[in-house]
Amino acid sequence: MQPSREIKTSFTGGEVAPELLGRPDLRAWANGASRLRNVFIQPTGGVTRRPGLRHIATLPGAARLVPFEFNTEQTYLLVITAGQLQVFVDDAVLATVAGPWTVDMLPQLAWTQSADTLLLCHPEMVPQRVTRSSSTAWTVADWSFTTLPFHRFADASATMTASGNSGSVTLTTSVDVFTPAHVGTQVRLGGKRLVITSAATGSSATATVLDGLSILGPTQDWQEAAFSTAHGWPVSLCFHQNRLVVGGARDLPNRLWMSQVGDLFNFDLGTGLDNQGIEFGLMSDQVNAIRGVFSGYNLQVFTGGGEWMVSGSPLTPSTVQLTLQTRIGSPLTRMLRPVDVDGSTLFAARTGRSIYEFAYTSLQQIYQANDLALVSHHLVNSPQDMDYDQVNRLLHVVMADGAMGTLTLYRAEQVTAWTRQETAGLVTAVAELEGTVWLAVQRFGSTRLERFDAALALDAALTGSADTPKRDWSGLAHLEGQVVGVVADGAPAGDFLVSGGGILLDEAASSVQVGLGYTHEVVPLPPDLVTALGVSAAPLRLVSVTFRLLDTVSLAVDLGRGAQPVPFRRLDTALLDAAPPSFSGDVRLRALGWNRDASKPLWRIVDTTPLPMTLLSVTTETRITN
Repeated sequence: MQPSREIKTSFTGGEVAPELLGRPDLRAWANGASRLRNVFIQPTGGVTRRPGLRHIATLPGAARLVPFEFNTEQTYLLVITAGQLQVFVDDAVLATVAGPWTVDMLPQLAWTQSADTLLLCHPEMVPQRVTRSSSTAWTVADWSFTTLPFHRFADASATMTASGNSGSVTLTTSVDVFTPAHVGTQVRLGGKRLVITSAATGSSATATVLDGLSILGPTQDWQEAAFSTAHGWPVSLCFHQNRLVVGGARDLPNRLWMSQVGDLFNFDLGTGLDNQGIEFGLMSDQVNAIRGVFSGYNLQVFTGGGEWMVSGSPLTPSTVQLTLQTRIGSPLTRMLRPVDVDGSTLFAARTGRSIYEFAYTSLQQIYQANDLALVSHHLVNSPQDMDYDQVNRLLHVVMADGAMGTLTLYRAEQVTAWTRQETAGLVTAVAELEGTVWLAVQRFGSTRLERFDAALALDAALTGSADTPKRDWSGLAHLEGQVVGVVADGAPAGDFLVSGGGILLDEAASSVQVGLGYTHEVVPLPPDLVTALGVSAAPLRLVSVTFRLLDTVSLAVDLGRGAQPVPFRRLDTALLDAAPPSFSGDVRLRALGWNRDASKPLWRIVDTTPLPMTLLSVTTETRITN
């Protein structure tokens, strides 16, 4: 039978789930792969070995990473650890300030930024305001509310009585209301505010009058502050139409508050004027604990049971409308901030098995949720954190198992391609800032701050240079006791043990890159014998395979007898000690033997060499017999 030729022009289908290996009829099959590890899919379709990770600092412990952009020229990475916030610029710490959060609070921290201020909240923490005065001067302080929102937590029939109308008074209620946690909490009696200074019993407390009281007898007209130590603090927040929006609180998980226009800490509802505060609850037949609020085309509210649209142009107490759009739901155990990608909002599903795109359709004037991991759900495992690299069009999602899923998303070209990134440790947090992707990684018992660096091909790596070539290189205390890879003067120099914070090379070098090695893999889907050759299964022989490469320095291919390096350039003796040059063009390899298992791939790329590799397309020539 004549040879059959198949050309794979892109990998824009990403890694396909094993359950779909019998579905060559799917559109993703033509451009998909069965395994993609430590590679990125380019928006144009090629697959490239991911950059290495540069070691920046060893952190005090578990961390959340927060990008802070003051203006186009002043950007900062805020690293939040237990009781501490560090400000990084150009890989250096500029400031360190203390904060009231604990390590247990980190997973549920939420934040939003406006100008020089970052607002932080957690249901068990007084909301915090992080303010930048200069690059090296930062402060952390409690929010200062102009007017708190209030809510009636007790039964509507319960009454409250004040012993006086000014100064220090005793408050008595007809049912048990007060606890020691009420100290410092505001209450409103007949529209007038008081602050509780002590709680003697469940039905008696001492308070200081803030506004002159006009009601002294028992009355049902009283409320407590919606946010307090007694009833918890805000869960999520954002800015929308010049209002501060608070979504949910510990004891009011399905309630939404919007501040007055231009007065971000004033939640007074007033008389319902257009610029005054707005408050309402989310009511439906399912769980509506708010897990995120996001300012997009409309105000979007993400809950444990579904996704809502808050409309109104502009939003006022009289124009606001609330509509349930989809019923996917968001995770309840961790705060995962939605991210904007080309006008759509990406969020993690409550099931922990997918990332959805929440997009507005102008024709139907509703939002729809599209599953972005429909054919790659095996790569999504309880997302812990995520952020979007707009420069490279990559969504990075940190998973519960410490790996990271990377989604190349380019809607205009119908590119939705997942790959998986693995390293010698556990990735725990991610943040993107001006095209730089930062990671918190647990390695060897400590948490490290690292970032992707296109100049590196090793992880937890550092670089060094010397005017005079030398063998001994130090400054590697973060890799003490580890076997590391070395790239010396642009060429792989082998593996070495870090001892005493340094290594001793076999040959002197002027520049080195030292770090942990990682393996990249590209494994195609099994051959589609039915559609390509018109038969269901038969012995198949791979005659040849041609790889089209771009700026590639190392390529190792397994054609059935183990991965072997490809000599796609002539190695002159005079060049053996020099950095290998990059190669662009076609490499054709011939294969031997017959493949009687149609479920196996015809070739695979598996390489640990810390050098660049970019694959643009693959052409396979096969022969089949019956």
